[in-house]
Amino acid sequence: CLVSAGTGLLQEVVYLVSQGADPDEIGLMNIDEQLPVLEYPQPGLDIIKELTSPRLIKSHLPYRFLPSDLHNGNSKVIYMARNPKDLVVSYYQFHRSLRTMSYRGTFQEFCRRFMNDKLGYGSWFEHVQEFWEHHMDANVLFLKYEDMHKDLATMVEQLVRFLGVSYDKAQLETMVEHCHQLIDQCCNAEALPVGRGRVGLWKDIFTVSMNEKFDLVYKQKMGKCDLTFDFYL
Repeated sequence: CLVSAGTGLLQEVVYLVSQGADPDEIGLMNIDEQLPVLEYPQPGLDIIKELTSPRLIKSHLPYRFLPSDLHNGNSKVIYMARNPKDLVVSYYQFHRSLRTMSYRGTFQEFCRRFMNDKLGYGSWFEHVQEFWEHHMDANVLFLKYEDMHKDLATMVEQLVRFLGVSYDKAQLETMVEHCHQLIDQCCNAEALPVGRGRVGLWKDIFTVSMNEKFDLVYKQKMGKCDLTFDFYL
């Protein structure tokens, strides 16, 4: 089960690693059919139950709402966290891009809602801390979005070990290159708002006062948590 900020990119990387596929193959398929969303009505739980093991399923649900098999350690969870400043910018652009959401408010209003836990799926601060409390569990792999850009090779090695797939050294190097290619394609896709996948996205839109307010809220809500993020790369 994948739970993350950056699910779209993570799902393709995980599929690539788990299946030994290549980026061109992924580009020709509907990846959402290969990794259905647990909480969405389509394709639905009946279809998910029919998938053959090992199943790849994605979700944005908080830890407490995931199936009991995950809490009991009978299934594996890959969680990806992204620094919240970039996350809120990307989330804002995502909301504006979908007809079903059609958000037309300002970024300042959207960011205020984010800080006050008034967006879909509830509080990001609670969400990420709840998973961080389980990051040492044997069936949980906690990843950071920024590490995918900073040290992709190490992340791919972590995924290989966690998923229990086997690659020799040459195959692993090829897989890392494939993942690099995939990330470049995703982050530079013309269909996406410019640079939505890059690190440090927030610097282009946050004002000084917004940044100060965000830092204050972040410190209040994350002060007791030892999870850290890279806001600059």
